Amino acid sequence: MSRILLVEDEDHLAQGLAYNLRNSGYDVEIASTGEAALEVLERQTFDLILLDVMLPGISGLEVAETLRKTGHTEPIVIVSAKDRTADAVAGLDAGADDYVTKPFDLDEVLARVRGALRRQVWGRTFPNSHAPETLEFGRWQIDFQTFLATAPDGEELRLSPKELGILRLFATRPGEVVSRETFLEEVWGLPGSLETRTVDNFIRKLRRALEEHPSRPRHITSVRGAGYRFVP
Repeated sequence: MSRILLVEDEDHLAQGLAYNLRNSGYDVEIASTGEAALEVLERQTFDLILLDVMLPGISGLEVAETLRKTGHTEPIVIVSAKDRTADAVAGLDAGADDYVTKPFDLDEVLARVRGALRRQVWGRTFPNSHAPETLEFGRWQIDFQTFLATAPDGEELRLSPKELGILRLFATRPGEVVSRETFLEEVWGLPGSLETRTVDNFIRKLRRALEEHPSRPRHITSVRGAGYRFVP
């Protein structure tokens, strides 16, 4: 049974959403503030976080950013007010995996949750028979099953599901130009037309972690106006 942390300060909405998520087979815990959510996540693990943007105290955006900076890799689905689409995009840039706008349709929320959980599994299971289980470039070996990048000297880096998704897509298309739209659609499951710097931010993080000279990358290269190319 997948565990979901629902972060929502409107009690009637939180209780109603939790009821329907539980009826769909999920184990749900509710936190009413960002601070409470961070405290719960220090003690417990969850498979997904459903996170409202407009919270008392620290915002949902700050919660998402804090979680990613501290190594949390669970999927985060942002819930944004209908007239605050910019918040949803900012949430993606802070590390969220998807978003849904208020007022929302319950079936849409459940579909977003299923999709985020499915993509997390997809990052481990390799439905594409051409996708390798490991990827080597520079001094790193990437293991898609363990989410670890290891170097010959024993150094290890733990990568997030989205970072693994990007590298997995690169691994299936070595030498090809992959557009930002393709990354959004295949790694995030979002419309490629979405205006966001999410892909660029993740590419920047991967370069800092894996390239010997991040400002002059040899393996994860930019193609101006088109996207990115992976050079093994």
